[in-house]
Amino acid sequence: MQLVIRDLSKRYAGGVQALDRVSLTIAPGMFGLLGPNGAGKSTLMRTLATLQEADSGSAMLDDIDVLRDKDRVRLLLGYLPQEFGVYPKVSAQEMLDHFARLKGVTDARARKATVEALLERTNLAAVRKQKLGGFSGGMRQRFGIAQALIGNPKLIIVDEPTAGLDPEERVRFHNLLADIGHDVIVILSTHIVDDVADLCPRFAVISKGRVLLAGEPRSAVEKLAGRIWRRVVDRDALAGVQASLPVISTRLQSGRTVVRVYSEALPAPGFEAVEPELEDVYFSAVAGHLEPAPAPA
Repeated sequence: MQLVIRDLSKRYAGGVQALDRVSLTIAPGMFGLLGPNGAGKSTLMRTLATLQEADSGSAMLDDIDVLRDKDRVRLLLGYLPQEFGVYPKVSAQEMLDHFARLKGVTDARARKATVEALLERTNLAAVRKQKLGGFSGGMRQRFGIAQALIGNPKLIIVDEPTAGLDPEERVRFHNLLADIGHDVIVILSTHIVDDVADLCPRFAVISKGRVLLAGEPRSAVEKLAGRIWRRVVDRDALAGVQASLPVISTRLQSGRTVVRVYSEALPAPGFEAVEPELEDVYFSAVAGHLEPAPAPA
């Protein structure tokens, strides 16, 4: 099973072009959709999750038309939105049982077995009777994945799942995503580069509604070899460096600023070539220094 998106576009009433001819082919496994806030990631995720309409284009999940055959898509879909509400006075076990009923698991024994298995898989079995209102942020996200896994979905969409999690919960959530992302399509939409670097064998960068880059993280990093340069500058010199050079990122260290620049050759005296990272790929793509993604055949 694969998801094929072609020329998907969406313009909101205020004139914002949220999606601009987005084309992607996504095979089973973890796929990272990386972009800044407002890039169009959530619009694309909601469209694929059958929650809003596109203006034009197509999306096919094998032979299923995602934009027109929404009921069939929903039978195969697991969705964890960026923000989702829970009933604070209902336990995790009760809520998953309710979701399983909604997903069509009508047999009581099968439903109980499904709920128990999901609680174990998401490491929530020990708090199955705890009210959801008392869950931490990480526990809520794991509960969100548990409800998304009901019905053995073939397409799982998770939108900004690790935003706000502490390091321990983030690692736990990464392990959970890696565990489920083998035989099904899992789209991880995020602005956190490390999430994609840690989890996704394929990814795309999207900004201002357009796909800027798509491929394998390692290959994308290798293509930047010899093009990323680093220099430590004083704070009062930063503005001048930014005005004269293609700076892609800055980072404060011990009161001084580490500047990274994209350049085919030594950009200025005092810079040193450094090994590129996926973060450099992301910032270089968003800044417009890389070749735009070719349209899929």
